[in-house]
Amino acid sequence: MDLNLVFNIANLFVLPFWALLIFLPNWGFTKKVMSSFLPFIVLVGFYIFFFAVTLNGESAQALSNPDLPTITKLFSQKGAAAAGWAHFLVMDLFVGRWVYWQGQEKGIFTVHSIILCLFAGPVGLLSHIVTAWITQQFFRKSETTETASS
Repeated sequence: MDLNLVFNIANLFVLPFWALLIFLPNWGFTKKVMSSFLPFIVLVGFYIFFFAVTLNGESAQALSNPDLPTITKLFSQKGAAAAGWAHFLVMDLFVGRWVYWQGQEKGIFTVHSIILCLFAGPVGLLSHIVTAWITQQFFRKSETTETASS
């Protein structure tokens, strides 16, 4: 199978999930889709394909004792770069899904964090952590105070 074609399919595969999270977070279909692990199983399949294409004695050696020059050389190979990218696709969507569910369960505004997860997963995670903290510190107390005084 053509590596470029599989890479492009993997990239396109994640887009509907991100679109649901960003544009239709409260839709019942979004909640149903995001409650499933099936998208991640498919994405892990892409990752395994790319990893298998790349795995040989040299890549196994590089992964078993990584240093920056060796990893740089490894990721100059198409299969290794595709595996790395598939890793990003899986983990960024997984974190975006977690941020989404945190927002749904705790009433935290998440769209900005989910967009950041799409483009830079760890930054989206940090954004959500900060947003959740701000929400807890400044907005939940006033709601609790208003409820108690009623």
